[in-house]
Amino acid sequence: MNEGLVGGCLCGAIRYRIKGEPMWVSQCCCRDCQKATGTGHTTIIGMHKDQLDMEGEPATFTNTGDTGGSVTRHFCGTCGGRLYTSGDAPGDHIMVQAGSLDDPGQVSPENCIYVKDRVSWDMLDESLPHFPGLPPRPGILD
Repeated sequence: MNEGLVGGCLCGAIRYRIKGEPMWVSQCCCRDCQKATGTGHTTIIGMHKDQLDMEGEPATFTNTGDTGGSVTRHFCGTCGGRLYTSGDAPGDHIMVQAGSLDDPGQVSPENCIYVKDRVSWDMLDESLPHFPGLPPRPGILD
């Protein structure tokens, strides 16, 4: 696992590699991401679930998201390190936590989503497009 985008959890029990190019990278300000991270937003890497090669078995927690569908957070059951999110609305697409990459600087956000939930003290890149909810993503959430 030494090429492309690679990462894992805090303790190293779970490792992953992303095959191919991400579909998109966004800063998400939704309330679920705020609660899950304990901060104002998280940076997520969108891709098809088949692009993720994982070593180790993550634990999961599922709740209901903004769209009314299920949202499942995948994380290390030992250290709690967040890895990725899946759910009903994105279907075969997942969102990997950019902070779980070995080198998070390999990706850059293209936009900011769910800014309707943004907290006043959270600083986002104002030069990026901002969307109150999800931006149009043909073939993913249409």
